[in-house]
Amino acid sequence: MQQVHIRFHGVDQVRQFVNIVNTFDTSFDLGSGQRIVDAKSILGIMALDLSGPLRLRYHSNDAENDREITEKIAPFLYAKA
Repeated sequence: MQQVHIRFHGVDQVRQFVNIVNTFDTSFDLGSGQRIVDAKSILGIMALDLSGPLRLRYHSNDAENDREITEKIAPFLYAKA
């Protein structure tokens, strides 16, 4: 299982993110605190508080697939300054 933090700056980024993760045959969970949603669901994501970083967890047993996922979601990754 991989875990990263991501942040969205607008609804358009949410749409782009959902389009990206839907291209993978991998389970993605997105959440904050105890609220967890399917990251492939735009409606689920919109139900979250998007004002801060969110925790993304995904399950992949393939290193090549992990690398590709990391590259594709890189614009959304959140790193504390």
